Amino acid sequence: MKEKAVFLPSLAALFFTAILSLAFPYYLKELIGNPTDALRQGVDPAQVLEKSNHVVLMLISVLAVQSVIAFFRVQGFIRSGEAALNRLRRDVFAHLVKLPVPFYQEQRSGALSNRVSADLGIVRDTLLNAVPQAVRHTVILVGGLIFIFVASWKLSLIMLGSVPVVVLAIAFFGRKVRGFSRDAQDSLAEAGTVMEETTQSIADVKAFGNEEFEARRYDRALDSFFAVTLRGARHRAAFLSFIIFALFGTIAFVTWYGSRMYAHGEIGWTNFAAFILFSIFVGASLGSFPEIISQFQQTAGATDRLREILDTPTERVSGDMGLELQGSLAFKRVNFRYASRPDVQVLHDIDFQVQPGQRIALVGPSGAGKSTIFSLILGFNHPESGRILFDDVDAAEISLPCLRAQMAVVPQEVMLFGGTILENIEYGNPGASREDIARIAEMANAHEFISALPEGYDTMVGPRGTKLSGGQRQRIAIARAILANPRILLLDEATSALDSESERLVNEALERAMAGRTSLVIAHRLSTVRHADSILVFNHGRIVESGTHDELIARGGTYQLLVETQLV
Repeated sequence: MKEKAVFLPSLAALFFTAILSLAFPYYLKELIGNPTDALRQGVDPAQVLEKSNHVVLMLISVLAVQSVIAFFRVQGFIRSGEAALNRLRRDVFAHLVKLPVPFYQEQRSGALSNRVSADLGIVRDTLLNAVPQAVRHTVILVGGLIFIFVASWKLSLIMLGSVPVVVLAIAFFGRKVRGFSRDAQDSLAEAGTVMEETTQSIADVKAFGNEEFEARRYDRALDSFFAVTLRGARHRAAFLSFIIFALFGTIAFVTWYGSRMYAHGEIGWTNFAAFILFSIFVGASLGSFPEIISQFQQTAGATDRLREILDTPTERVSGDMGLELQGSLAFKRVNFRYASRPDVQVLHDIDFQVQPGQRIALVGPSGAGKSTIFSLILGFNHPESGRILFDDVDAAEISLPCLRAQMAVVPQEVMLFGGTILENIEYGNPGASREDIARIAEMANAHEFISALPEGYDTMVGPRGTKLSGGQRQRIAIARAILANPRILLLDEATSALDSESERLVNEALERAMAGRTSLVIAHRLSTVRHADSILVFNHGRIVESGTHDELIARGGTYQLLVETQLV
């Protein structure tokens, strides 16, 4: 991987500069200790001064080399760290978009996006700050311990007596910090969700005068986050305070004990000075580890969610990738219930056949199972039992990307992306030319109103298409579906909420879209289904009647009752 080619040299440079850091206390020991010992032994002061000058020059040279290497090392770490993070972001997003629809039915999109963003932020801090610091302080700690053992093994053993206590404290407090980190991330994600949902639905918020209600909801989410953060802060503060007391108390005790050894002639001044200087470096490195380990624990807690997402199985992509649909579709004794409601059977023994090019209408009261049929056709959900066949091939044997590439949907509530009209239509066939898009828009009765806009096809539609009317959004959705050139077209109550003129324009566009294609239409308006080749009447998850409009009227059953109320 490219980032590894940058990371490994940067890591080697980090090791080298960390080792060079030990030159500072070493040469400082020479400046402090050797003159004192030399003067006591009657050495010429001029020689002492000359040696001191030489030591200072060496120290400055080492610092200069360290600074130059550090310049390139920092850039390397940032470059490799950001590259690794971008790879992780891509992997997480690529996995997210491949997850099955039921996963998203159990999630709040705001919480999911905010949690992933916050978790990746913590991972970024760890990669760019905590990891280099951990490596640097580890090298200084190990090197410093070697030097203090050389200076005085007796004092070193006394100092190291505090290490087991520190390790136990790290293990205890670290587990607590990890738990609080995960809770804090969840609370922060909840606050982000409130903000996202409120801004997306701002028209409804203002229409109901619920600004204060949403503000209180956001306050509660922030209070929850703040409370969790404070609990975590208390544990981190207690941990840090304990480490400061234990480490620097140990250093103070060892220094006191070393001064007694020096007074009794058990250790020379140079070695004693070296021990004190290197002990300060060792203590500073050890003192940094609680914060570093705390950061690692935070990262472990924050990435629990990322691992859960990456461990969630994606949709099925195996199967026949080259099947070209002719448009035949069949349900064979299909039964279905949602995983979130296992006690409610949504579909009971659904059995029907659609021939290529036929127009099939699905009618029935709300909750009868019509939208679930579409969900099963698109592979969003899978039958509990029974089979769904495309051109007499079981859907389970065809890859989902292959199936969906040959289907298109015009939903009841069109959710446009926040880009331009051109980009929204092009979504049906990315890479289509501007001329093809304009031609398709004309077929969808959209070209006229688009051309009348000041910026034409480059007009920004606003979040979720809020700058356009319902009829305009529907026609853009139809254009997008036609541009996809599907064999099977699914229309989900596409005209149920439009005025008469918009309905006329949309119906004209739908007639063009359905020409020569297998079309399934969920409709609540009689005008939409009157000319269907066959009508399937749903009630309580069953097909209770089927036939043409005239046949069903003559039968005088459920369909006639629906017609009398205009299928609403």
